[in-house]
Parts: sequence; C-alpha cells; structure tokens
Amino acid sequence: MSTTLSLREILEARRVEVEQTLLDLLPPEGEDPKGLAAAMRYSTLAGGKRIRPVLCLLAAEVCGTEATRPPRRELVAAAAALELFHTYSLIHDDLPCMDDDSLRRGKPTCHVVFGEATAMLAGDTLQTLGFEVLATRPRGEAWAARCAEAVAMVAGAIGLDGMAGGQALDLAATDAKAIAEPFALLSRIHALKTGRLLRVSVELGALYGGADAAARAAAARFGERLGLLFQIADDILDVTQESTTLGKTAGKDVEQRKLTYPNLFGLDGAKAELERVLASSLEAARAFEGSSGVLSALATYVARRDR
Repeated sequence: MSTTLSLREILEARRVEVEQTLLDLLPPEGEDPKGLAAAMRYSTLAGGKRIRPVLCLLAAEVCGTEATRPPRRELVAAAAALELFHTYSLIHDDLPCMDDDSLRRGKPTCHVVFGEATAMLAGDTLQTLGFEVLATRPRGEAWAARCAEAVAMVAGAIGLDGMAGGQALDLAATDAKAIAEPFALLSRIHALKTGRLLRVSVELGALYGGADAAARAAAARFGERLGLLFQIADDILDVTQESTTLGKTAGKDVEQRKLTYPNLFGLDGAKAELERVLASSLEAARAFEGSSGVLSALATYVARRDR
C-alpha cells in the first residue's frame, strides 16, 4: 500500500473499486421482477462511504501479500458483499415498524419510494445475495475453507448476537431513566447493532489476507474499537448536524428518547467518551498494522467526520 497517498485518496480509490463491483453484482436495471430489482439498486447505489468493504480491503492489504491474498477482483467482490448486508439492514431499519424514517443517504427511503412490501423484499434479497457472493468468492477449491468461514462469521454478525439482536434491544430501550443499568445496555446495543459488522469487516480482511491467529485477534480488537467509535460519533452527529448534512433525519434519537451517548451523558460527556474510545482505537490500530498507518488515520477520520 502506498504511503505517499492521502487517506482521502486511499479511501476514494477503494470506494470506486467497490462501487464498480456492486454494479456487477446487483441485478441489471430493468430485470424482472422490475420493482424488486429497482429497489435493490436504488438503495445500494444511493451513495455512502462504503466503509465496511473498504475496511475489509485495507485489513487484507495490511496483513497479507499478493501471494497470500485472493486475486484482486475476487477480493473486492467478497468485500462488496459487506455493503449488500449493510444496505439490507438500512432498508429494514427505516421501515415504519422499526425506526420509521423517510430519508436515507439524502434520498427518500426505500419504502417511501417502492412501498413497504417491496422494501422488505429488497432487504431480504440483498441479504441472500450477500451470502451467495461470500459463498462463491473467491472462486476455486483453494479458497473454499475461507469462503465457508466468511459465511459463518457474517451470519454471526447480523443475527441474534449481532445486528438483529442489537436492533431488537434498541427498539426496546426508549427511556434511559427507566433502565436499571443504562450504560451496560447502551454498550451492548452499540456492540451488536453497529459494532459486530464493522468488526467482522476487519476480521474478514485479515482472513482473506491469510493472517495468523495473533494478527486476526488484533484485527478483531481494532474492529471492535472502531465500531464503538463509529456509533458514538453517529450519536453525536444526530444532535449536532442538520438532516441536509447527515443525509438522514437528524434529531430522531432525542425525539424517540433512544438510549444514546448524548442522552445518557450529555453532549460534552459523549464527546469525552469519543476521545477516550478514539485513543483506544488508535492503540488497537497500531497493534494490528504496526506503526501508525492507514487504519490509525481511518479511526481519526471516523471520529472527526461531519456526516
């Protein structure tokens, strides 16, 4: 990986790779059922930083070589599957029966454009497409064991002990004052709902890079810290930014009395927690990539982002 490129250039180059691969993986425009295929494309291609697949690619580059990694095209396809899982979760998260939001990535949400039933099916189909990609990329018997492990890792990250479980806890936690141990619950919600998929994105990169057990443990630690950092930053942005900046409805956490860092600690307390977790994220990044490098820079970027 070149050290002469800026973080922005590194992220953009890998985002473009992922974007092109998503175009190849998604059903072609106009494919039947037209409404379902269109909804899948609409939500997946609506924009976004592609942080999860980019994380996977960066982790594979940090801990692997061309000899230990899959061919680049195959690696990018496997990484892009993470964006399919992420998009499915966003579609479902925005539904009226969940967070009931009308804006995502600066555009009307999937159910607003296509209706609730099609949105639900689009989320379901993106999830199944993601597993199909993980199970078949990289191609060939030499990669079969890693494909199987990748499927198991992601299934764990999005199920009962991952995103779905975290969403269920989040929906139930609407008043911090009524919860006996709110910080413990908040930590669990963030670790499951957001943290697990971000963590597994780094772990998958280490897996595809051919990392040993020690490197994979370091990858998991960094991914865990980064996931918490991402969510604290998200909580803060919800109360400090406008909807036009965020690309989604701002202030909903306060309106719905959700259990968040600002609601629990106040804005200044949440910012102090952000700095504490950033410090531990940087320490974890250095343990994984050696001296401060692209993952350290990425952690700082996540903490300082404005959307």
